[in-house]
Amino acid sequence: MNNSVSNTARLLWAGLRALLVLTLVTGVIYPLVVTGIAQGIFPGKANGSEIKADGKVVGSSLIGQSYNLPLKKGQETPDPDLKWFQGRPQNGLGVNSINTQYKLILSGATNLSADSKVLVQQVKDAKAAVVKDNSVPGYTVKASQVPADAVTSSGSGLDPDISPAYADLQVHRIAEKNGLSVAQVQKLVDAHTDGRTLGFIGEPTVNVLELNIALKSLVTKS
Repeated sequence: MNNSVSNTARLLWAGLRALLVLTLVTGVIYPLVVTGIAQGIFPGKANGSEIKADGKVVGSSLIGQSYNLPLKKGQETPDPDLKWFQGRPQNGLGVNSINTQYKLILSGATNLSADSKVLVQQVKDAKAAVVKDNSVPGYTVKASQVPADAVTSSGSGLDPDISPAYADLQVHRIAEKNGLSVAQVQKLVDAHTDGRTLGFIGEPTVNVLELNIALKSLVTKS
């Protein structure tokens, strides 16, 4: 009987030691090592790809932001603030209706098919708005100039980038709204255009948040 109790105690102690060792290795040491390596080699990515302006974190290079005017009385959809470069439409975003303690925005796609009448109308409306908003005295945008990313939302609805073609389309309007020359704004766009990864993967992109931060700096200096 005593031997049985003693064997059980030894087994329990062995199991407890194994639990403690595994907890220490996998729950403490391993996470600290991985975190340390990530902070040492990829500090920007490890911290959420933060973008700073005026010494403060203003967003992430991985998540798009909207640049809209405050809602007017009785208005459900805000108007875009046209002194800033605009990103892609955010038709896929949803609103949290379950945990209403927090005001959350849900990421996602519209899931509308290519022949959906709703999607077709959204694209038509978006194209008309892009043409109207970006046509300024001396520069008229044609419907054929509007690129796809200007009128369609991404799969997440949070795409932080636009195509160089859409950024170029906004140059004259940005210049007119901010009292800058077209050459100044175009130079800004060119400087913030990223090429294909490794020279052949993906398409050239322009990060809207980074571009608008640079625009704000240029306007302040002018």
